[in-house]
Amino acid sequence: MRFQTHMDVALAQATAAAERGEVPVGAVIVWQGDVIAAAGNETRARSDPTAHAEILVIRDACKMLGVERLTGCDLYVTLEPCPMCAAAISNARIARLYYGAADPKSGGVAQGARVFSHPQCHHAPEVYDGINASAAQDMLTRFFSGLRG
Repeated sequence: MRFQTHMDVALAQATAAAERGEVPVGAVIVWQGDVIAAAGNETRARSDPTAHAEILVIRDACKMLGVERLTGCDLYVTLEPCPMCAAAISNARIARLYYGAADPKSGGVAQGARVFSHPQCHHAPEVYDGINASAAQDMLTRFFSGLRG
């Protein structure tokens, strides 16, 4: 089977989040080759610090499939998940995590907390990083320089 990335859909969600004034992070859940949930960050719109793109797609995919665990699903996200999102990914039993840009400041997978390698982590997905990393990083850089400029 040939690998097909769905990062383009996650990047489109990140672009939409930026247009709404949210930090440009987008995520999608893929099940059996189909995107079943897609979202960008909505922390400001919802006045909810947990409304990260990853959390939103996990909730939507669980609801859509009528399950509490997403065994066999893949998650594509434009930025390395933070510790909160990494814990949710573990609890949801996501099979594979594909992410774009590394997050040296707030990451929870390869940086910082490294949630999946912690002894209390019950499930660690397969992790693939650097997928469309430059596009994701460029979007974040433009967004934050616009706030500072």
